Amino acid sequence: MQRINMAPLSSRGTGFFRTLLTRCRTPGPGQSRTPDRCRLSSLPSSPPPPGTWQQLSRLSHPDLYRLSVTDPDRFWGSAAADRLRWVEPFHRVRDCDLSSGRISWFVGGKLNVSVNCLDVHVEKHPDRVALIWERDEPGTEVKVTYRELLETTCRLANTLKSHGIQKGDRVAIYMPVSPLAVAAMLACARIGAVHTVVFAGFSSEALAGRIQDAGCKAVVTCNQGVRGARVIDLKSTVDAAVKSCPTVQHVFVSQRTQQPAAMGRLDVPLEEVMSRQSSVCPAEPLDSEDLLFLLYTSGSTGKPKGVVHTQAGYLLYTSLTHQYVFDYRDGDVFGCVADVGWITGHSYVVYGPLCNGATTVLFESTPVYPNPGRYWETVQRLRISQFYGAPTALRLLLKYDDSWVKKYDRSSLRTLGSVGEPINHEAWHWFHSVVGEGRCPLVDTWWQTETGGVCIAPRPAEEGAAIVPAMAMRPFFGIQPVLMGEKGEPLSGNSVSGALCISQPWPGMARSIYGDHQRFIDAYFKPYPGNYFTGDGAFRSEEGYYQITGRMDDVINVSGHRLGTAEIEDALDEHPAVPETAVIGIPHDIKGEVPFAFVVLKDDPGLDPPVVLQQLRNLVSTKIAKYAVPDHFLVVKRLPKTRSGKIMRRILRKVAMETTGDLGDVSTLDDPSVVKEIIEAHELYRKQKK
Repeated sequence: MQRINMAPLSSRGTGFFRTLLTRCRTPGPGQSRTPDRCRLSSLPSSPPPPGTWQQLSRLSHPDLYRLSVTDPDRFWGSAAADRLRWVEPFHRVRDCDLSSGRISWFVGGKLNVSVNCLDVHVEKHPDRVALIWERDEPGTEVKVTYRELLETTCRLANTLKSHGIQKGDRVAIYMPVSPLAVAAMLACARIGAVHTVVFAGFSSEALAGRIQDAGCKAVVTCNQGVRGARVIDLKSTVDAAVKSCPTVQHVFVSQRTQQPAAMGRLDVPLEEVMSRQSSVCPAEPLDSEDLLFLLYTSGSTGKPKGVVHTQAGYLLYTSLTHQYVFDYRDGDVFGCVADVGWITGHSYVVYGPLCNGATTVLFESTPVYPNPGRYWETVQRLRISQFYGAPTALRLLLKYDDSWVKKYDRSSLRTLGSVGEPINHEAWHWFHSVVGEGRCPLVDTWWQTETGGVCIAPRPAEEGAAIVPAMAMRPFFGIQPVLMGEKGEPLSGNSVSGALCISQPWPGMARSIYGDHQRFIDAYFKPYPGNYFTGDGAFRSEEGYYQITGRMDDVINVSGHRLGTAEIEDALDEHPAVPETAVIGIPHDIKGEVPFAFVVLKDDPGLDPPVVLQQLRNLVSTKIAKYAVPDHFLVVKRLPKTRSGKIMRRILRKVAMETTGDLGDVSTLDDPSVVKEIIEAHELYRKQKK
C-alpha cells in the first residue's frame, strides 16, 4: 500500500505528564482498554482543575490517545472544563453503561450551546466572519460576522418564544443551506427547544412522518430554495406535510427569493416578525444531557429513526474533532460543502466550527454549477483552508478535464477531507494529487449520525506518520475499535475482518432513538453486549489500521446518504398492483451505491408494466425523495425465498451484479428453480437496456 508522508500536527510532550503516561501501555487490537490497565490511582475521578487541558494538549499524539483510553475521566473532563463555558460546573465526568444503553456525560453541569458558539466569540472578536454564505450564483457570497449572527439568532429566538415555543418543544427546520437556517438551529439551542433539521429535498410525506414522530410544535421554512439555477418550491411541500400534523401550531416562512409564498392561517412571515424583536435574548441554562437535536436517519426497518443528541458532550466532541482531524487553526476558512440537513452539516458546518470560533462556509450550490470548476473557483475566491466533501462529488468531477481544477489557485488549501462513504482509490489519488497538488493531508473520515463526529481518520497522528490512501486508519481520542467475529468474539491480532464495534463510550455518541429507547438498545448494544455496534464491517490491516468495508445490514449509501432498503420497499408495496418487492444496493461509478428493485406484479392481463414502473418511481419520489428512486426495476414472477419465508437477498445481489457463476448454497430455497427464472429475466432486461 502506498503511504503519503504528511507534516505533523502536534509536538512531543515533556515533563510530568509524559513520565506519567509512559507507565501506561495501549493494549493490542481486540484487548480491553480500561483504566485498570494503567495504574493512575493518584489521578482524580472528579473533574480536573482548570488549565489541565492546556497542559495535556501539549502531549504527543500517542500519549494523548493513550491517556484518552486509559483515563477517559481525566481526558474528557479536562477538555470539557477548559474548552466550554459552563453556567454550573459538572460534578461527574460520566455515568455510562453500554450494556443497558445508559450514556450520560458531564453530570450536573449546565451550559448553553449557542453561548459557546456565539457569545464567547462576540466578546473577543465581534467582527470576525462567522459564516460565508456561498450562494448559488458564484461571486454573490454574503459574509456574516459573529455579532450579526448572534443578533439574528436572538431575534429568531425571541420570535419563537413570542409564539409559545418553550424549552423541550420540538421545531422542524426545512430550509436550504443559509445563514437563517444556522440561526434557526442556534435559536432553538438558545431557548432550549429541540430542533430537527429535515433535508430540503425530502417529500411532503417524508417531512410529515418526521414532524409526527417528533411531535413538532412549529416548522421553520423558506418560500423557495435555489440550487444549480433551479428553483425548488419548499413552502408547498410544507403545506402538504402539515395537513397531517396536528401538533404544528406555526409555520415560520422566510423569503429566499422574490416569489411571494401563499400564506395560510398557520403561517408567520419570518423576516417581518423578526424585525420587531429584540436583538438580545437571555440564554436558557440547560443540563448537559438535555436534548439538543433530533436527526432522522434510515435503518434496516422501514421507519426512519430520530437519533437523539444532547448538549455538552456533542458540542465538545465536534469541537475537538474539528480542530484535531482537520488541523484547524485560528483564522482559517473552513469549507465543508455538506447540507445542514445531514449530520455532517450539523457537526462540521455549524456546531464544531462555530464552537471553535472559525469562519465556516455555507455552500448552497452544486459541484458543477455553472461549470465543473465551481468548487475550486470557490476555494480561490474565499481562500478556503480546509475542504471537506463527499466521494460522490469527487467521482463526478474527476470525469472532467483536470484543467477545471488547475485553472484556479488552490494554494490556500491545507487539509482535504472525505466524508459519507469509503472513498475509492481513483478518487482519493485525484483529490490528493490534482486538487491538493500532493501537499495537503487527505483525511478519509469514518463516522455516523449516531457517533456525532469523526471516529476514525488518518489525522491526528504522531510526527511523520503516513497516510494510507483510501483508508480511515486511526481511531480518534477515546475511540476504542473492536472487531467481532461471527460468534460474537473479539478478534485479536491484525489482518482480520469483522463487525466494527466501539468498546468504550465517548461524549459525542447518540443517547437514544426518540420515543423508542428499546429500539436504540436493540440496534446498537444488544448485538455485541458491552459494545456499541456500528452496523459496519471493517478490516484491520497488518499495521493495525482500520479499513471500512461497508454496511452489514440492509442499508445502502446513495451519494453519501444512508437509505434503508426496507423504506423503499414499503413505498413500492403501497401500489395496488405490487404484492411484493425486494430492494438491494449495487455499486455505481458516481453515487457509490444505487437501489435495484425486484418487483412482483399481480397476474392481471390489464396491467401495463411500463406504466406501473413509472408509477412506482413517482411513488418513491413522493414518499421519500428523488434520490431514493431505484436506478433499476426488474419485474419477476416471484422472489427467492427460504422455506421459512425469508427472501434470500444475496442471490438477488449476485443477479443484479452479474456474478451468478457462484451462487453459494441454495439448498434452503423453497423452490431453487426461481433462481433460473430471475437470471433469465435479468438477461432480457440487460438486452433491452442496450
